[in-house]
Amino acid sequence: MKQEHLVVSSRLDVLNQVQYWFKDVCHSSDTDTTWVSNYVDRLTIALTEGFTNAVRHAHAELPPDTTIDIDLSFARDRIEIRIWDHGQPFNPEELQEPEPGALLEGGYGWFLLRRLADRVTYQRVKDGRNCLSIVQYGT
Repeated sequence: MKQEHLVVSSRLDVLNQVQYWFKDVCHSSDTDTTWVSNYVDRLTIALTEGFTNAVRHAHAELPPDTTIDIDLSFARDRIEIRIWDHGQPFNPEELQEPEPGALLEGGYGWFLLRRLADRVTYQRVKDGRNCLSIVQYGT
């Protein structure tokens, strides 16, 4: 299993850095899963959504130098992205899915994430952080 780790400040202007890092790791020659390239674009969107939600929502009231940790794990049959934030926890299962055609200012992110990956969870962990886990299984 290959693992990578990135720590960035809670600022939207580092989003390009996060995206380039992710794509570089996915396309590196030592990633031993050839199926990964089939999912890079959709997982980049999922990573972008998860990261921007951490900045805009979880860290909205925290200083911009508050860190966000991102872990990548590559196994033979799956990729897992974990985004760690320091915000107040919330239960995404309590979110109401917007009706098709409804125009809302926000509230689509959780449902978008669930359509982009095979498994998405968000939970508070013992160290007081929250972990958004995005898992894609290979074929």
